[in-house]
Amino acid sequence: MRTSRTRSTRTRPLRGSLRRRVAALFAGAVTVAALLAAGTTAHAADAPLRDLAAAKGKVIGTAVTGSKLTGTYGTIAGGQFNSLTPGNAMKWGTVEPTRGSFNWAEADQIVAFAQAHNQQVRGHTLVWHSQNPSWLTNGTWTTAELSALLQDHITTEVTRYKGKLAAWDVVNEPFNEDGTYRSTLWYNGLGADYIAQALTWAHAADPSAKLYINDYNVEGVNAKSTALYNLVKSLKARGVPIDGVGLQAHLILGQVPGTLQQNIQRFADLGVDVAVTELDIRMQLPSDSTKLAQQAADYKAVFDACVAVTRCYGVTVWGFTDSDSWIPDVFSGYGAATPYDENYAPKPAYGAIAASLGGTTTPPPTGACTVTYSVQTQWNTGFTGQVRIACSGAALSSWKVNWTYGAGQQITQAWNATCTQSGAAVSCANASYNGSVPDGGSVTFGFNASWSGSNPVPTVTLG
Repeated sequence: MRTSRTRSTRTRPLRGSLRRRVAALFAGAVTVAALLAAGTTAHAADAPLRDLAAAKGKVIGTAVTGSKLTGTYGTIAGGQFNSLTPGNAMKWGTVEPTRGSFNWAEADQIVAFAQAHNQQVRGHTLVWHSQNPSWLTNGTWTTAELSALLQDHITTEVTRYKGKLAAWDVVNEPFNEDGTYRSTLWYNGLGADYIAQALTWAHAADPSAKLYINDYNVEGVNAKSTALYNLVKSLKARGVPIDGVGLQAHLILGQVPGTLQQNIQRFADLGVDVAVTELDIRMQLPSDSTKLAQQAADYKAVFDACVAVTRCYGVTVWGFTDSDSWIPDVFSGYGAATPYDENYAPKPAYGAIAASLGGTTTPPPTGACTVTYSVQTQWNTGFTGQVRIACSGAALSSWKVNWTYGAGQQITQAWNATCTQSGAAVSCANASYNGSVPDGGSVTFGFNASWSGSNPVPTVTLG
């Protein structure tokens, strides 16, 4: 039997899906990794995880910290994943620390990053017993006042991001381990129907977003997951808008529930999507090759279970690097829970995920240079574009970027690069002063171009 997880209510580096088709992912930019050995010799790379997942009809996501979305962290977050979950940026205590005073800065930053990298965003979370502002938790409210506060919060936040988010974890962690309702501000003040009310209000604010109930220790068939199952069945029968169930999956090494796939399937059979929303697999430190091999097998088991069920929408890891994991702060002596180590080197778990999604088990080299194409502004007949080349663990003494336009776009002017276009094929080389890209550095160049009818993002290569 898997050990139940003790929860912490303090703010964590990251703490807690998604159903827009890949074709409906935000347009605007594309990042392609050009993996390099020492010097400037380019090598073909295995497809990034996001491409492997898309080929399987799945989403692969990661929770992120907005302030870290630069450098290597940003390169991996943008290049390997097609969905982002704000770790803390959309929680009530962050967005409205003082009543009526809102702070959307980090949440907006993450949404903008996702749009620039052709990614979905999963909102997390609207109704939770933890990380609420003190003015709310310390207040004395009538039932009517509490209901109005909750409705206003949900409506305000969901409306702000209407049309920009694929899904919301509307209600987070409503159950105790025995399947009874958790005693919280919401349950105690509004009764069990706060869940149906929250879903209804969220749907009214953004009818296009998929709405989830999210919980932990519900990955296998047990009393808690059965209570969640019965709730979803009841909500569906009542016509309450509920689109999916989130299984957090904060797991312990060697303890992936044997009934995981069965549990995913039974929820899917209710007519809802299922997403693994916060996957990490912690081990007792220090890590070693045996533990890392077991962790890889565990990650593969989780992804295999999702791949096997059509209505399993995808898997989100709760932070992709050990340097951004909440585990060491909460579970003393445990850590190394994510697919990348603290230095951003992929662990065996990375290869196991890739293999489950139909790729190879060979992880990408640590050293890489990436090229990112983005549309900065666009008007009736033209647009301004930007290309950024960034290196981590590798360096360039010169560079050339190539792409092919698919809708007749024509470059009319370029700066910080020499660009030529022959038909649809574009080639841009460094200027005399910016060919060198050091390890940890980046260069950008820009251009103006014309377009008519459509302006699809091209596939860009560095060579």
